[in-house]
Amino acid sequence: MAKDIEVGGGQHRFSGKDYQDPPPAPLIDAEELGQWSFYRAIIAEFIATLLFLYITVLTVIGYKSQSDGDQCGGVGILGIAWAFGGMIFVLVYCTAGISGGHINPAVTFGLFLARKVSLVRAILYMVAQSLGAICGVGLVKAFQNAYFTKYGGGANGLADGYSQGTGLAAEIIGTFVLVYTVFSATDPKRNARDSHVPVLAPLPIGFAVFIVHLATIPITGTGINPARSLGAAVIYNNDKAWDDQWIFWVGPFIGAAIAAFYHQYILRAGAVKALGSFRSSSNI
Repeated sequence: MAKDIEVGGGQHRFSGKDYQDPPPAPLIDAEELGQWSFYRAIIAEFIATLLFLYITVLTVIGYKSQSDGDQCGGVGILGIAWAFGGMIFVLVYCTAGISGGHINPAVTFGLFLARKVSLVRAILYMVAQSLGAICGVGLVKAFQNAYFTKYGGGANGLADGYSQGTGLAAEIIGTFVLVYTVFSATDPKRNARDSHVPVLAPLPIGFAVFIVHLATIPITGTGINPARSLGAAVIYNNDKAWDDQWIFWVGPFIGAAIAAFYHQYILRAGAVKALGSFRSSSNI
């Protein structure tokens, strides 16, 4: 097995634990289509996203109904942020060993660009996540029909006073923070190098969602998850939600792509390794 080599202080330093990167996922993996574990993972993504939207959108509507006429009522923005971050922590913890715990098309897209999942798996995950989100918000409407339409159905949209460019930038940066955290928390190199420091991956991922919500709820309501925005828009079906919908797809996908590039080619020196391999082959 290869050793992890770090350069610092002009000297090569070897880590104390063997480390080897897993091979990149194939673009098309026909074998996984015949495996039950593949379909089990898709089901897990569907159920996890359904539960995520059910709890979080219900929290948003509950806060708005409780604070209507009483600005100090309800859980507040802090409580909403905790609901989103806490549910991601719980659901990633529950599904990480089954599907990887993506629960977000932007996360799936970033991992696909980094060759962590195949194209077929990425597409079916995104479909399952979107359908799960729609069903989750549908349950909210069924249970809170009296408040659902009155308080906006939990749909994302630009707040008054913000331009679409500002909203797009907020979604790009917010998603970058999330996907960058996902890469860092699940990096096998980090686990090998820092094996003496146990890291529960769902914890930093949940905190990333929590912190991003605190920052961007006043701007866009915080998407950073296209399935979350789509599910609320489909069930609420309001012109405002659909007018701004593109922001909650384009922004997260751009943010995820930047995070994947930054982690793989800058932090993990993928570009340098590729250049070194090219130079070595040219000298043969």
